[in-house]
Amino acid sequence: MVIAPSPTIGRIGHEREPIVIIDGFSSDPQALVEAAAVQTFDKRGPHYPGIRAPAPPRYLGERMDLIQKALSTAFGLNNGADLVECNFSLVTTPPDELAPLQRMPHFDAPEPDYFAVLHYLCGPEHGGTAFYRHRTSGFETVSPSRMDDYSELLDRELQRVPAAPGYLFGDTPLFEQTYRVEAAFNRLVIYRGWTLHTGQVPPGHSLSPDPRKGRLTINTFLKSR
Repeated sequence: MVIAPSPTIGRIGHEREPIVIIDGFSSDPQALVEAAAVQTFDKRGPHYPGIRAPAPPRYLGERMDLIQKALSTAFGLNNGADLVECNFSLVTTPPDELAPLQRMPHFDAPEPDYFAVLHYLCGPEHGGTAFYRHRTSGFETVSPSRMDDYSELLDRELQRVPAAPGYLFGDTPLFEQTYRVEAAFNRLVIYRGWTLHTGQVPPGHSLSPDPRKGRLTINTFLKSR
Protein backbone atom coordinates (compact mmCIF):
# COMPACT_ATOMS: atom_id res chain seq x y z
CA MET A 1 0.00 0.00 0.00
CA VAL A 2 1.38 3.40 -1.01
CA ILE A 3 0.95 6.03 1.71
CA ALA A 4 0.54 9.59 0.44
CA PRO A 5 2.88 12.18 1.93
CA SER A 6 1.48 14.72 4.39
CA PRO A 7 1.47 18.47 3.70
CA THR A 8 3.08 20.92 6.10
CA ILE A 9 1.52 24.39 6.24
CA GLY A 10 3.65 27.43 7.08
CA ARG A 11 2.99 31.18 7.23
CA ILE A 12 4.98 33.86 5.43
CA GLY A 13 5.91 37.18 7.03
CA HIS A 14 3.63 39.71 8.72
CA GLU A 15 0.78 39.05 6.29
CA ARG A 16 0.75 35.37 7.30
CA GLU A 17 0.28 34.13 3.76
CA PRO A 18 -0.05 30.31 3.74
CA ILE A 19 2.59 28.14 2.12
CA VAL A 20 2.25 24.37 1.69
CA ILE A 21 5.27 22.05 1.58
CA ILE A 22 4.87 18.40 0.58
CA ASP A 23 7.99 16.24 0.74
CA GLY A 24 8.11 12.97 -1.20
CA PHE A 25 5.41 14.23 -3.53
CA SER A 26 5.86 11.88 -6.52
CA SER A 27 6.13 8.12 -6.20
CA ASP A 28 8.69 8.09 -9.07
CA PRO A 29 10.49 11.45 -9.25
CA GLN A 30 13.44 10.00 -11.16
CA ALA A 31 11.08 9.09 -14.00
CA LEU A 32 10.18 12.79 -14.22
CA VAL A 33 13.87 13.69 -14.46
CA GLU A 34 14.29 11.17 -17.28
CA ALA A 35 11.19 12.54 -19.02
CA ALA A 36 12.74 16.02 -18.87
CA ALA A 37 16.01 14.69 -20.28
CA VAL A 38 14.37 13.83 -23.61
CA GLN A 39 12.51 17.15 -23.95
CA THR A 40 13.62 20.07 -26.11
CA PHE A 41 14.12 23.11 -23.87
CA ASP A 42 14.06 26.70 -25.11
CA LYS A 43 13.92 30.26 -23.84
CA ARG A 44 10.38 31.51 -23.17
CA GLY A 45 9.64 35.11 -22.41
CA PRO A 46 11.68 37.74 -20.58
CA HIS A 47 11.02 36.74 -16.99
CA TYR A 48 12.34 33.24 -16.24
CA PRO A 49 16.17 33.16 -16.11
CA GLY A 50 16.59 29.96 -18.06
CA ILE A 51 14.93 27.48 -20.37
CA ARG A 52 11.67 25.55 -20.30
CA ALA A 53 9.92 22.59 -21.89
CA PRO A 54 6.37 21.28 -21.57
CA ALA A 55 5.81 18.93 -18.64
CA PRO A 56 3.00 16.37 -18.51
CA PRO A 57 0.37 17.91 -16.21
CA ARG A 58 -1.19 14.46 -15.84
CA TYR A 59 1.63 13.60 -13.44
CA LEU A 60 -0.17 15.71 -10.83
CA GLY A 61 -3.10 13.32 -11.03
CA GLU A 62 -1.35 10.82 -8.80
CA ARG A 63 -1.59 13.28 -5.91
CA MET A 64 -4.33 15.65 -7.08
CA ASP A 65 -6.55 14.73 -4.14
CA LEU A 66 -3.69 15.75 -1.84
CA ILE A 67 -3.21 19.05 -3.69
CA GLN A 68 -6.92 19.85 -3.60
CA LYS A 69 -7.04 19.05 0.12
CA ALA A 70 -4.05 21.33 0.74
CA LEU A 71 -5.69 24.13 -1.25
CA SER A 72 -8.83 23.75 0.83
CA THR A 73 -7.09 23.49 4.21
CA ALA A 74 -4.46 26.18 3.71
CA PHE A 75 -6.23 28.63 1.41
CA GLY A 76 -9.95 27.94 1.95
CA LEU A 77 -10.33 26.91 -1.69
CA ASN A 78 -13.21 24.42 -1.70
CA ASN A 79 -14.24 24.35 -5.37
CA GLY A 80 -10.99 23.00 -6.78
CA ALA A 81 -8.61 24.53 -9.30
CA ASP A 82 -7.89 24.24 -13.00
CA LEU A 83 -4.55 23.98 -14.76
CA VAL A 84 -3.11 27.13 -16.37
CA GLU A 85 0.30 25.78 -17.42
CA CYS A 86 2.90 23.18 -16.50
CA ASN A 87 6.58 23.29 -17.52
CA PHE A 88 9.95 21.73 -16.80
CA SER A 89 12.31 24.60 -15.95
CA LEU A 90 16.10 24.90 -15.79
CA VAL A 91 17.95 27.98 -14.53
CA THR A 92 20.76 28.63 -17.05
CA THR A 93 21.27 32.41 -17.29
CA PRO A 94 24.71 33.62 -16.07
CA PRO A 95 24.45 36.12 -13.19
CA ASP A 96 25.96 38.96 -15.21
CA GLU A 97 23.36 38.49 -17.96
CA LEU A 98 20.27 38.76 -15.77
CA ALA A 99 17.73 41.43 -16.70
CA PRO A 100 16.91 43.94 -13.92
CA LEU A 101 13.57 42.26 -13.18
CA GLN A 102 15.34 38.92 -12.73
CA ARG A 103 17.50 40.39 -9.96
CA MET A 104 14.68 41.23 -7.56
CA PRO A 105 11.53 39.66 -6.09
CA HIS A 106 8.53 39.35 -8.35
CA PHE A 107 4.93 38.15 -8.26
CA ASP A 108 3.28 35.84 -10.78
CA ALA A 109 -0.20 37.40 -10.85
CA PRO A 110 -2.06 39.89 -8.62
CA GLU A 111 -5.16 37.74 -8.12
CA PRO A 112 -5.70 35.75 -4.89
CA ASP A 113 -7.05 32.75 -6.81
CA TYR A 114 -3.85 32.13 -8.81
CA PHE A 115 -1.51 29.52 -7.31
CA ALA A 116 2.08 28.57 -8.00
CA VAL A 117 2.98 24.89 -7.60
CA LEU A 118 6.75 24.40 -7.55
CA HIS A 119 8.15 20.86 -7.66
CA TYR A 120 11.88 20.53 -7.03
CA LEU A 121 13.60 17.76 -8.97
CA CYS A 122 17.01 18.80 -7.62
CA GLY A 123 18.73 18.88 -4.24
CA PRO A 124 19.63 21.59 -1.70
CA GLU A 125 22.88 22.38 -3.50
CA HIS A 126 20.68 24.13 -6.08
CA GLY A 127 19.40 26.78 -3.67
CA GLY A 128 15.72 27.32 -2.97
CA THR A 129 12.97 29.93 -3.05
CA ALA A 130 12.80 33.04 -0.87
CA PHE A 131 9.90 35.35 -0.03
CA TYR A 132 10.14 39.09 0.56
CA ARG A 133 8.63 42.25 1.98
CA HIS A 134 8.97 45.53 0.10
CA ARG A 135 10.46 47.81 2.74
CA THR A 136 8.85 51.12 1.76
CA SER A 137 5.28 49.90 1.32
CA GLY A 138 5.43 46.94 3.68
CA PHE A 139 3.77 44.84 0.98
CA GLU A 140 4.47 41.10 0.96
CA THR A 141 1.74 40.46 -1.60
CA VAL A 142 0.63 42.52 -4.59
CA SER A 143 -3.14 42.55 -5.01
CA PRO A 144 -5.04 44.50 -7.69
CA SER A 145 -5.64 47.32 -5.21
CA ARG A 146 -1.88 47.56 -4.52
CA MET A 147 -0.63 47.30 -8.09
CA ASP A 148 -0.44 51.00 -8.95
CA ASP A 149 1.08 52.11 -5.65
CA TYR A 150 3.64 49.31 -5.68
CA SER A 151 4.67 49.90 -9.29
CA GLU A 152 5.06 53.65 -8.81
CA LEU A 153 7.09 53.27 -5.61
CA LEU A 154 9.34 50.59 -7.05
CA ASP A 155 9.98 52.50 -10.28
CA ARG A 156 11.07 55.57 -8.33
CA GLU A 157 13.28 53.54 -6.01
CA LEU A 158 15.00 51.65 -8.82
CA GLN A 159 16.01 54.92 -10.44
CA ARG A 160 17.83 55.77 -7.22
CA VAL A 161 18.93 52.25 -6.13
CA PRO A 162 19.18 49.85 -9.10
CA ALA A 163 18.93 46.13 -8.42
CA ALA A 164 22.38 44.70 -7.72
CA PRO A 165 23.81 42.37 -10.37
CA GLY A 166 23.51 38.63 -9.88
CA TYR A 167 20.97 36.29 -8.32
CA LEU A 168 19.30 37.61 -5.18
CA PHE A 169 20.33 36.21 -1.82
CA GLY A 170 19.23 37.64 1.52
CA ASP A 171 18.14 41.22 2.16
CA THR A 172 18.58 44.23 -0.12
CA PRO A 173 18.10 48.00 0.43
CA LEU A 174 14.60 47.69 -1.06
CA PHE A 175 13.47 44.23 0.08
CA GLU A 176 13.63 42.20 3.29
CA GLN A 177 13.60 38.41 3.18
CA THR A 178 10.75 36.98 5.28
CA TYR A 179 10.78 33.24 4.53
CA ARG A 180 12.85 30.67 2.66
CA VAL A 181 12.22 27.16 1.35
CA GLU A 182 15.29 25.06 0.64
CA ALA A 183 15.32 22.94 -2.48
CA ALA A 184 14.97 19.23 -1.77
CA PHE A 185 14.58 16.45 -4.30
CA ASN A 186 10.88 15.62 -4.78
CA ARG A 187 9.67 18.52 -2.62
CA LEU A 188 6.52 20.32 -3.80
CA VAL A 189 5.62 23.84 -2.66
CA ILE A 190 2.31 25.69 -3.12
CA TYR A 191 1.79 29.43 -2.59
CA ARG A 192 -0.34 32.23 -3.99
CA GLY A 193 1.12 33.84 -7.09
CA TRP A 194 0.67 37.34 -5.67
CA THR A 195 3.36 36.69 -3.02
CA LEU A 196 6.68 38.50 -3.62
CA HIS A 197 9.32 35.82 -4.16
CA THR A 198 12.39 34.83 -6.10
CA GLY A 199 14.38 31.72 -6.88
CA GLN A 200 17.70 31.58 -5.04
CA VAL A 201 20.64 30.28 -7.05
CA PRO A 202 23.90 29.80 -5.10
CA PRO A 203 27.03 31.67 -6.19
CA GLY A 204 29.17 29.54 -8.46
CA HIS A 205 26.23 27.37 -9.55
CA SER A 206 26.98 25.38 -12.70
CA LEU A 207 23.76 26.56 -14.44
CA SER A 208 23.80 23.27 -16.33
CA PRO A 209 21.22 22.82 -19.09
CA ASP A 210 21.27 19.05 -18.43
CA PRO A 211 18.10 18.05 -16.51
CA ARG A 212 20.04 15.30 -14.75
CA LYS A 213 22.58 17.81 -13.39
CA GLY A 214 20.94 21.24 -13.33
CA ARG A 215 18.42 23.12 -11.22
CA LEU A 216 15.40 21.23 -12.55
CA THR A 217 11.92 22.09 -11.34
CA ILE A 218 8.39 21.62 -12.60
CA ASN A 219 6.53 24.93 -12.45
CA THR A 220 2.75 24.62 -12.52
CA PHE A 221 0.13 27.33 -12.19
CA LEU A 222 -3.43 26.69 -11.07
CA LYS A 223 -6.44 29.00 -10.96
CA SER A 224 -9.43 28.45 -8.70
CA ARG A 225 -12.75 27.67 -10.31
